[in-house]
Amino acid sequence: MSAVLSSGLASPQESAAFFAEQLKYRTDPADLAADLLARNEQIVVLDTRSPRHYQTAHIPGAISFPHRTMNEDTTAQLDRSKVYVCYCDGIGCNGSTWGVYKMAQLGFQVKELIGGIHWWQQDGLAIATGDEPGVLTEISIQCAC
Repeated sequence: MSAVLSSGLASPQESAAFFAEQLKYRTDPADLAADLLARNEQIVVLDTRSPRHYQTAHIPGAISFPHRTMNEDTTAQLDRSKVYVCYCDGIGCNGSTWGVYKMAQLGFQVKELIGGIHWWQQDGLAIATGDEPGVLTEISIQCAC
């Protein structure tokens, strides 16, 4: 018997529904970069890591907002009509998951960035440093998919 098939196989309809659901919750660096470059004002990027990590390297345009500080008071001034994309270090870190979880519980629309800043940099996308968000001005590579 096939090891791949030993756990069962979803129907094409089940697979489509499952993957459509995943796409509602996550985005990737290429899609986020395209929106940042287009200055899509509906998208707000939140770096959920510590301020020290933000200063070292962050996605241009991202706001430092450590997930540990997210609560009703600290989010009171945020625009609820925006979509907040949270990221952290990468797949070995759950800071972005905590960020989207807390923001969603507080009534915000959210998406999680797949792979965090690690995959952002792996894709060759620019980073910003210091305390200021910065602005993404170019995409030097294009998504391979």
